[in-house]
Amino acid sequence: MTSFPSMDVSTREQWMEIVEKTIEAQPRVARQVLAMVKGLSDITDGFSVDQMQHALQTATRAERDGADEEVIVASLLHDVGKLISVPNHPKIAAEILKPYVRHEVYCMVSFHQDFQGRYYYEHLGMNPNLREQHRGQAWYELAEKFADHWDQKAFDPTFDAESLEHFEPMVVNVFAQAKSI
Repeated sequence: MTSFPSMDVSTREQWMEIVEKTIEAQPRVARQVLAMVKGLSDITDGFSVDQMQHALQTATRAERDGADEEVIVASLLHDVGKLISVPNHPKIAAEILKPYVRHEVYCMVSFHQDFQGRYYYEHLGMNPNLREQHRGQAWYELAEKFADHWDQKAFDPTFDAESLEHFEPMVVNVFAQAKSI
């Protein structure tokens, strides 16, 4: 274990040890993320299913539609930010995913509320066409598919979704190593 009272007096050797220990501890990230998904089972907020069921349905729909592993895991995690802040949940979830997924997947989650708004913003006196501000972005079609085919349809209490255990190996794989910092 390193011991320095402040970073300005740390050494390269100490930082190499910290990096080594951090890499060894990387599996804890997937465990924590899975615990966050489980925590969504406490949030219903008036929907017909709890947010964990919503997450499982969204990820199941993505998987059954042929999405790749990063997109499936992001679909599972897209609402974990609701554990902290419902209004800011897309950005929170996207930032958790950012080091582990490609840019288009990060954007799919980060801006999913702008795409989702098509289905209910009008009821709240908001602009239901916020997705249009993103038209032309390389990730637009992925975000549109996510919102229109998987996320907005994932509130069905009769839907036969895969279990969290089914998705666990994918979560472990995606969170095994950061692609960026």
